[in-house]
Amino acid sequence: MNVPLLDLKAQYKTLKNELNQAILNVAESQYFILGPEVQKLEESIAGYIGAKKTIGVSSGTDALLIALMAINIKPGDEVIVPTFSFFATAGVVSRLNAIPVFVDIDPVTFNIDPAKIEDKITGKTKAIIPVHLYGQSADMNPIIEIAKKHNLKVIEDGAQAIGVQYKDGKHVGTIGDIGCFSFFPSKNLGGYGDGGMVAAMDEELGEKLRILRVHGGKPKYYHSMIGGNFRLDAIQAAVLNVKLPHLDSWSAKRRENAKLYTKLFTEAGLSEEEGKTEFDDNNKVLLPKAIYKNVILSGVEESHSLTNYHIYNQYVIRVNKRDDLRAFLKENGIATEIYYPVSFHKQECFQDLQSSQDNYPVADFAADHSLALPVYPELSTEQIEYVVEKIKEFIG
Repeated sequence: MNVPLLDLKAQYKTLKNELNQAILNVAESQYFILGPEVQKLEESIAGYIGAKKTIGVSSGTDALLIALMAINIKPGDEVIVPTFSFFATAGVVSRLNAIPVFVDIDPVTFNIDPAKIEDKITGKTKAIIPVHLYGQSADMNPIIEIAKKHNLKVIEDGAQAIGVQYKDGKHVGTIGDIGCFSFFPSKNLGGYGDGGMVAAMDEELGEKLRILRVHGGKPKYYHSMIGGNFRLDAIQAAVLNVKLPHLDSWSAKRRENAKLYTKLFTEAGLSEEEGKTEFDDNNKVLLPKAIYKNVILSGVEESHSLTNYHIYNQYVIRVNKRDDLRAFLKENGIATEIYYPVSFHKQECFQDLQSSQDNYPVADFAADHSLALPVYPELSTEQIEYVVEKIKEFIG
């Protein structure tokens, strides 16, 4: 049996006529940069996530970059980021000659650990970038409290998490100062190339982002600030306008697939208790789980399951002999991916940073043991059963 990591052709088949017509409409209009399709997408996503302003940009990476420019990050400023994420989260900070400062992650959610942030704050710290990794919200309430206490801006990296809600029902990307999204084809809402979106809850900040998107010019050719070429193409917007109404149903199907994985792993006796940074049993796997421990709800301290808030852009297990397992699965027609094999503090380009010299045991464990399994909406029950069967065969 063949199980790809992602099958975009399967999704395309269900929307083929609409998508083809949307692209043809752009070709007929000859309006390729910004324009009505981009405006429609911006308005639709603003309504969907509850943002005051959304601005279509050229990629998820550029969304992060323009966000930092909008809050006036300067050379020498420090920006706190999780050490475990896609490279762009830290890379955009360095591109502005600012300094990314790394923080370890939570062992269950893979997101930045709020309890470890304040130790990294100095007089040079200007912002925090929490990442909503794999499609689950970071624990935003304590992060926002820390930011307010130290007068810091919060830029949310929601590249893998559009449609995800925090425990109060608020969409990620609308909790901090600016939210950033990616429409890379492999994302849960993906275009036919690069694309992104920034969201702001402040009208003035939203207008600044809109001006920065077009080289900082308003009106055209008159520049009060220096921006960049961060414009979203009309073809990408047209494709996304077709796909957006299906996003919630796709996310629900991802959750169903994740639930089935978890059920099958548990029934097979393969699952280890979540939250560990080592294995009690070498023949078990650590399963992903959406949970925050000891949160305050209605004045009562309790564990609050957030399973319905996780959209599983990736379903990531942690397992011993990860590389051997991956090779075995490939031999059996199952595609997987490692998100991410090298944390920021171990990247060669960041070795001159002071925070790279600190210890990050949870991120190190995740980098060495994590493996993403196929979880896309069109995945069949038989394919999921086959994946679990082969993992059981390898471990057994």
